[in-house]
Amino acid sequence: MSHPQPYSDTDPRAMEVWIDLLRRKSPGEKIADALAHSDLVFGFAEMGVRMQFPEASPREVFLRAAARHLSRDLMIGAYGWDPEEHRGSSGRA
Repeated sequence: MSHPQPYSDTDPRAMEVWIDLLRRKSPGEKIADALAHSDLVFGFAEMGVRMQFPEASPREVFLRAAARHLSRDLMIGAYGWDPEEHRGSSGRA
């Protein structure tokens, strides 16, 4: 079995086991995994916001983290929050 470039340091036997485990997962399990990974990534974004804006309210942390993943237009449309207006300092959203 040839390895995709990012996995070139993985033992081929381990790669086969990993791929077999992925193939055996149900569609629901795959979706649950994707959602868990998305939650993890968003949690990291929130941590970064808390480090940059330690005085931010929980709502502001959420909005700033969301703004790292969504367009300005979508942030305004969905949350009524313009990231451009709150760029530099904690606006206590």
